[in-house]
Amino acid sequence: MAVDEAARHRLHDRLEQVLGAEEATILMSHFPPVGWADVATKRDLDALAVATKRDLDALQEANRREHEAITETFRLEHELLRQSIETSEQRILATVRADMLQQTRTMVFALATAVISVGGLAFAAARLG
Repeated sequence: MAVDEAARHRLHDRLEQVLGAEEATILMSHFPPVGWADVATKRDLDALAVATKRDLDALQEANRREHEAITETFRLEHELLRQSIETSEQRILATVRADMLQQTRTMVFALATAVISVGGLAFAAARLG
């Protein structure tokens, strides 16, 4: 049977009739405000402390694993980025070298053509003169 406030009040009234007002109040103050099933014992608190510690330990372990996973993901992404930068750098250097080689060939050909032209003009001027 569940004890509600109305039942407690009836008990208090009856205790007043039998024991008197002061004694009834003293006795009623020793009863919990709700049923005994709702009162936590030291054993309940100890069990709650153990369960809370277990939950906190599990949460700490889950956080540690998640941190390790994030760290590993970051490390892998950093390595991929480094490789990508190195590849881009090598492509840029290869392009610059190819352009410089082409430019050097063009300049050598232009200079050779100029030297031959000036030589031809000098030879023609010498024959005319």
